[in-house]
Amino acid sequence: MCVVRTCDVYVRFQCCLFQCAGDRLESKTSVSVASWSSLNARMDNRFATAFVIACVLSLISTIYMAASIGTDFWYEYRSPVQENSSDLNKSIWTDFASDEADEKTYNDALFRFNGTMGLWRRCITIPQNTYWYSPPERTESFDVTKCMSFTLNEQFMEKFVDPGNHNSGIDLLRTYLWRCQFLLPFVSLGLMCFGAVIGFCACICRSLYPTIATGILHLLAGLCTLGSVSCYVAGIELLHQKLELPENVSGEFGWSFCLACVSAPLQFMASALFIWAAHTNRKEYTLMKAYRVA
Repeated sequence: MCVVRTCDVYVRFQCCLFQCAGDRLESKTSVSVASWSSLNARMDNRFATAFVIACVLSLISTIYMAASIGTDFWYEYRSPVQENSSDLNKSIWTDFASDEADEKTYNDALFRFNGTMGLWRRCITIPQNTYWYSPPERTESFDVTKCMSFTLNEQFMEKFVDPGNHNSGIDLLRTYLWRCQFLLPFVSLGLMCFGAVIGFCACICRSLYPTIATGILHLLAGLCTLGSVSCYVAGIELLHQKLELPENVSGEFGWSFCLACVSAPLQFMASALFIWAAHTNRKEYTLMKAYRVA
């Protein structure tokens, strides 16, 4: 009888121990799940913030790059007022508007008439009260800007060692610098647009991992923009070594060029944020998944 009672007490004691152990394990599991969920939420907020900032930087850089491509103020010349009735000025304007104008011809016009030059257009500012441009009875004095677009043939035309002299030989360095400064901005803009499509798909899939490709594309776009700016600066410097600026004429880089310069670091920053968010999120998600399984 005593043995039976002792066994009954022992069984009840073991049941209590198992119940306490189960309660503690359940409590630890619930705490672990709660802490994991809280940490996961904090990680999601951090990565989402980085993703939003990168998207804003990408949008601003795209707008800047598109504006710089579409405007004509990459380089500006400042020249004194020319004589309105000069036959030389009339000849320069006629040659500037001609489809057969060579590099020396249109640059002489840019030097004399406060010219501006973009990636695919060149413009000069002329007074409208000239007898060869408007009727003699007009006395109002105001300026008119006239622009001519570079044809596709002109964009890929060879540059000569002596501008305007076709017998001086081809200057390969200036030729390829000119072609790169024209093509690279369009490549940069295309890469950013393609990266935006991938980022949009990543948002639909609710995953940050595909944004690594977006970051890489923005990195390549930034390199293209930086290369375009560098080619343009080198091309202008080499041109001014061949064609010296006339007296009292000065030149400076315009605001279109500045937009391209600002766009490049914005692309690099957006690229860094995209790659960091995607890579770090993937790494920490893997660690938290392993922790949760354990």
